[in-house]
Amino acid sequence: MALRKRKVNRPHLVIISGMSGAGRSSASKALEDAGFFVIDNLPADLISDVVAGSDLREGRRRRLAVVVDTRGGLDFGELELVMRRLGADGVVTTVLFLDADDEVLARRFEETRRPHPVPGESVADSIAAEREALRDLRGRADVIIDTTDRNVHELRQAVVEAFSGATEHRPLRVTLTSFGFKHGVPRVLDLLFDARFLANPHWEDHLRPLTGLDAQVRDFVLGDPDAVRFVDMTSELLRFLVPKYAEEGKAYLTVAVGCTGGRHRSVVIAEELAARLREVEGIEVATRHRDIAR
Repeated sequence: MALRKRKVNRPHLVIISGMSGAGRSSASKALEDAGFFVIDNLPADLISDVVAGSDLREGRRRRLAVVVDTRGGLDFGELELVMRRLGADGVVTTVLFLDADDEVLARRFEETRRPHPVPGESVADSIAAEREALRDLRGRADVIIDTTDRNVHELRQAVVEAFSGATEHRPLRVTLTSFGFKHGVPRVLDLLFDARFLANPHWEDHLRPLTGLDAQVRDFVLGDPDAVRFVDMTSELLRFLVPKYAEEGKAYLTVAVGCTGGRHRSVVIAEELAARLREVEGIEVATRHRDIAR
């Protein structure tokens, strides 16, 4: 099943935004290292002028990134209009949004003792106000990176993986993420499947210390005919959906599979689905097991 190829060598603009404290500065530095010219804190109504002034369409500089956030008085309507105009002019525009859990953002501000850029009676109030102001932009984002459980090096790696390739020839990247519901649903996901209906290896003494990456746990989970049928039906659905997402221009797709603790059933199912999707031509498939070490 081949996917439609995309054009190459078009000028590329990345709009970096997200929650304060989620890693915008680190993402900007990573994009600079990947060959982008980065401009910080740019009002939306100036983006078109910057694109024209940088000669992005015709010049040697073909990769530009701008940081747009609440410091510049973010106007989502204006930004959406700018992106549409640039797209019509042949400029590829990708929105990168950095996010993290509210508690983590608050702790980062408390540790650094920096004031939050959005006024509020407390840090929590400021975070809530900023999240509301960025709600529409987050919904428009092409790439969302959740830094809740990522350090600076892991964030850099995620950004480099997303943007280090050529502008448009990179295939759709599908990430199968396993997690435990008791640790919370991942903030960033496109599709979610619940594996808690399957028999739980946790209640088997000899399997409890193991994970879904171990053969014994895999055999236990897939020994249930319902598990095999679940993988068959879900992989068939994904085989239908993934090319549709790619044809619409989506660059990244996150498929989350959850169980209770995120160590056994969800890991097995995610790995099985990833193996099936790797048979589809024209996409990249990766796995991430968020709670496997808990």
